[in-house]
Amino acid sequence: MHRWIFVFLVVANIVSAKDSKPNILFIMADDLGWMDLACQGNKLVETPHLDRLAEQGMRFTSAYAAAPVCSPTRCAVLTGQAPARIGLTTHLPGMFFPKDNRPQPAKLTGQLDTEYVTIAERLKEAGYVNAFLGKWHIAPSVARGGRVANELSPTGQGFDVNIGGTSYGGPPSFFSPYRNAELSDGPKGEYLPDRLVDETIKFVRAKKDQPWMTHLWFYTVHWPMQAPEALLKKYENRKGPGLNDTRYGAMIEAMDASIGRLLAELEAMGEAKDTLLIFTSDNGGFAGVSDCRPLRESKGHLYEGGIRVPMIVRWPGQVKAGTTCEWPVVSMDFFPTFLEVAGLKPGKAPIDGESILPLLKQKAPHTPGGGMKRSEIFFHFPNYAWHMGNRLGGAVVTRNGMKLIRNYDDNSLELYDVAGDIAETKNRAKDKPQLAKHLNDKLSAWLKETKAPMPRPAKN
Repeated sequence: MHRWIFVFLVVANIVSAKDSKPNILFIMADDLGWMDLACQGNKLVETPHLDRLAEQGMRFTSAYAAAPVCSPTRCAVLTGQAPARIGLTTHLPGMFFPKDNRPQPAKLTGQLDTEYVTIAERLKEAGYVNAFLGKWHIAPSVARGGRVANELSPTGQGFDVNIGGTSYGGPPSFFSPYRNAELSDGPKGEYLPDRLVDETIKFVRAKKDQPWMTHLWFYTVHWPMQAPEALLKKYENRKGPGLNDTRYGAMIEAMDASIGRLLAELEAMGEAKDTLLIFTSDNGGFAGVSDCRPLRESKGHLYEGGIRVPMIVRWPGQVKAGTTCEWPVVSMDFFPTFLEVAGLKPGKAPIDGESILPLLKQKAPHTPGGGMKRSEIFFHFPNYAWHMGNRLGGAVVTRNGMKLIRNYDDNSLELYDVAGDIAETKNRAKDKPQLAKHLNDKLSAWLKETKAPMPRPAKN
C-alpha cells in the first residue's frame, strides 16, 4: 500500500510541475533578415508555416538582435547580459584586423566561460529538462577524443542534450554526411533542418511529462547555400527585389517546412497549447544573399539592416492571436522573460534585459513603453565584420523611436528618427544637437557601467 502511495505522489508531483509551468520552445534562425519572411512583406519567399504562426500569436516589428553578428547575440540570449558586459562583442574566432593604419578592434573575450549562468542552468532550478539543437558557436573547439570539450559545450552549461552544437559558425554541409562531431550522420542526402526537427520531436516525446525547454538554433540560412533540389528549381527564377540569391529563398522555405512539421507534431502530442514558442534571428541578413531593403545595410553593420530581426511569439491562452507589437525588444529580454515564466527570481548576476511578459499579455498596450520600464536599448560593436568592408563599428542607443550611432573610428555621431525614417536616410545630429548630446551622454554612462572593451589606436 505504501509503495503505491509513493508512486502516486511522485506522479502527482510531476503532473503538478508540468501543469504550473509552460514548455519553452526557442527557435533562432541564423542570418535571417527582417524582410526575409512573407509575413514581413517579402513577396518572393514562401513561408506559410511561419506566416500561420504569426496569425496565431504576436509579431514584433521592432525586435533587435544584441549585435549585428551571431556569437554575441547567442551569449546575450543565454545570459541576459549585453555583449559589452561579457566582452564577447563579435563572432568567433574574431580575428578580423585591418592591415592598414586603421584603428584596431577591441580585445575580445574568446568564449562564454562557465562562470556565466545560463538560462538552462536557471531553469533546472524549476524542474525543466533542457535540450540544445543546432548552432552553438560561442566557444572554440577543443579536441577531446574527437569531440568538443564538455565544459565549453551546451551540456556543460545547463543543457541535458546537445545535438549539433560545436564551434562551427556555418555547417560543413547541410546534407549528410555532416562532418559534425556532435551530430551523427544520417542517410546520405538527409537535410540538416529536417534532422534537427526530427531530434527535437524525439526529445519532446521523451520528456513531455515534465516541463521542457528546447533551443532549436538552426544553422539555416548561413552559408553554404544548399537546399533540396526541388526547392532550388522552384526558386531559380525568383531573383529580384527581396532576394539577392535564389538559393537563399529555397533555404528559407525548406526551414519553414521543417518548422511546419514540428508545429504539427506538437499539436498531435498535445504539447502546443502548453508551449511558449518564440521564433527570431541572431542578426540581420547577409547582403550577398538577402535583400534587407527598406532597411539600411545588413549583417555586420549597426544600421537597422544589421540588427533589426523578425520575431514571432505564440502562447495559446496568454498571447492574443493575430496581434503585432511595435515596442522595441532585444535579445537580452528572453532571459528574464523565461525566468518569470518559470516562476524564478533574478539571481545575483546583472541582467541587461527586461521581461517582455507585459507586452505579450498586453497589460498596458496603450501606455508609453507598453508596460516596459526601460527607456533605452544599447548596443556595442567595437569591431570589424568578417568581410572587413565596414568601418570600425561603434555604439548605439535607441529611445522613443530615435537612434544615435557613435562611430568609433572618428567619434562622429549619427541620429535617426527610425520610427519615421526606417531606412535611416537623414542624419538629424546637426538638426537636434541637444538630443544627440543627451543620448551620447547616456551611451557613455552605459559603456562605463558595463566596462565595455573599447577599440585600440591604430598601429604605426
